[in-house]
Amino acid sequence: QVQLVESGGGLVQTGGSLRLSCVASGGTVSTYAMGWFRQAPGKEREFVAVGTWSGRTTAYADSAKGRFTISRDNAKNTVYLQMNSLKPEDTAVYYCAADGNIRTLQTMTGISYWGQGTQVTVSS
Repeated sequence: QVQLVESGGGLVQTGGSLRLSCVASGGTVSTYAMGWFRQAPGKEREFVAVGTWSGRTTAYADSAKGRFTISRDNAKNTVYLQMNSLKPEDTAVYYCAADGNIRTLQTMTGISYWGQGTQVTVSS
């Protein structure tokens, strides 16, 4: 059973940066697509960014394009989300997820594994 543990969240001012990490354990996810999602208070969970196991294919939500970058280190079973130029509307709990199919992550249907989330708060 794969376990995903996120870290790196915190409080940052508008325009600041954070790098989130997600470490996988309990299984091999080096061939899985992995992604980041977020859920703001009172809102549904939404897709932020995904990438294939090789890192050659990535996709971003419009809100993340140009500001966020997903990357991974398969040797460390870790996926990262570099977030720059943060805005108050980026405030949310950020979750990482893994699945064998990148489309499953993009459509958020039947994702195999989820982390517990890390809080990101952007102050104005």
